[in-house]
Amino acid sequence: MEIYDSANRLAEEIRNSKQYKDLKRAKDELMANAEKRQMIIEFEELKKEIQLMEIQKQKNEPIDEEKKKEKLAKMYNVLIENKDIKAYFDYEIAFNQLMVDINKIIGNSIKDVL
Repeated sequence: MEIYDSANRLAEEIRNSKQYKDLKRAKDELMANAEKRQMIIEFEELKKEIQLMEIQKQKNEPIDEEKKKEKLAKMYNVLIENKDIKAYFDYEIAFNQLMVDINKIIGNSIKDVL
């Protein structure tokens, strides 16, 4: 049971991290604004579509992703002109980096059995 206690402590430390708190605050503020919330939702949906296309591409299924990638890039450029949305994206990157680092530490500690 000790390993679950450690996992729960890690989860709590993540929730108490600056990266998590900054991202949560920025997300809550954006989601409180209907216009900004809709812009973020549309952007995230397009990102998911492109990720699914990447999976299809790996399966050698024919896809036309260039138009969607261009649309995503244009949408991103418009969104980052808004300081609140840009800050949200920056916080998202910082939090994702934290999670990558944590996963790398865990992965490195068990790589001999994988």
